[in-house]
Amino acid sequence: MKPVVRSLLETDLYKFTMWQALLHSHPGATGEYEFRCRNEPAYPLAELKDDVERELDYLCGMMFTEGEVAYLRGLRFIKSDFADFLTLFRFQRKFIRVDTDGPHLTIRASGPLVHVMGFEIFVLYIVNELYFRCFDQQEALLEARRRLRQKIDELRAFGTEAPRANPFEFFDFGVRRRYSGEWHDEVVTTMARELPQYFKGTSNVYLAYKLKLTPIGTMAHEYLQAHQSFGTRLRDFQKAALENWVQEYRGDLGTALTDVVGMDAFLADFDLYFAKLFDGLRQDSGDPVVWGEKALAHYAKLRIDARTKRLVFSDALTVPKALELYRHFADRVMTGFGIGTKLTNDTPHKPLNIVMKLVRCNGQPVAKLSDTKGKSQSTDETFIAYLRQVFNKYDSGD
Repeated sequence: MKPVVRSLLETDLYKFTMWQALLHSHPGATGEYEFRCRNEPAYPLAELKDDVERELDYLCGMMFTEGEVAYLRGLRFIKSDFADFLTLFRFQRKFIRVDTDGPHLTIRASGPLVHVMGFEIFVLYIVNELYFRCFDQQEALLEARRRLRQKIDELRAFGTEAPRANPFEFFDFGVRRRYSGEWHDEVVTTMARELPQYFKGTSNVYLAYKLKLTPIGTMAHEYLQAHQSFGTRLRDFQKAALENWVQEYRGDLGTALTDVVGMDAFLADFDLYFAKLFDGLRQDSGDPVVWGEKALAHYAKLRIDARTKRLVFSDALTVPKALELYRHFADRVMTGFGIGTKLTNDTPHKPLNIVMKLVRCNGQPVAKLSDTKGKSQSTDETFIAYLRQVFNKYDSGD
């Protein structure tokens, strides 16, 4: 069968931006990532073990091409030494292990952080594509195309509404849980062709390169979580992470992720200094309206004009939900919407809710305290209890 991974460039942009920042600030850090499936698959994922092993063997034989590295060099926030590093980079098979636990598939990547952090997105879409290859492709894609057309029609109908103070813009955030690479190509190509006034880019760097689109992304949870282990006082890890980001990118990539320990704890650290330096915030858990109102109130408290900032929503979005949020906020602040699974894996088959998260860094546990039930992440109950105590957060409901 055709390999799932087509290019080492085919990952989320924020993998490169976090990779560069951590290579420069903490090149000796170690990390451990763990794969999990949060819902019940139609058949045991353990059946995919041999195929996943084969795909990882193939992945670990790949390198970036000269053209791909040249493309990355052309992004103004990618630094020359990082691009040089990528010309030599190759995933090491010894750092990732695939096993089974009864019906469950277990995958663990462990080693130098700058050598294992890149595995995440590839593992997720490898598992996804292998899983969905076992279903009737023709039937699934027929329905997927119908649903894609429905989204396009809905967005065109939205275009007849009275204009708001800020335009509606959305992006493809669907590489990790996509139905397949070919379907991802079709979705993004179709959106770019049919809705250029709304569709503004993709997190998939390979597709951005191939289709001449804008690559979208800044940081993910693992970047901030890693700072829980970097020697600063735990209460100050968010400030340390944001400060390192500011020093690395000097005004570029200015959207901060807010939900590693919840929105309230984030805003307590997001003082006037950071609020002025960052262009906006990204929501990935909790009630998006409550989150957005808290963000606007925080800017108002700091006497910052929210109309100069952007709120990016990316938690389990659909087109109707994105439009609903746009109508609520668009006259007060710039918005953006990253749509993932419901864009690239909207078929008759239930998507897998799979993740591969950083669970330890520098030999210490790290954790996320989500504002959404079921999305908090830790393998160490003692540490997560300590983290809750430090940030006075006992209300996630997990």
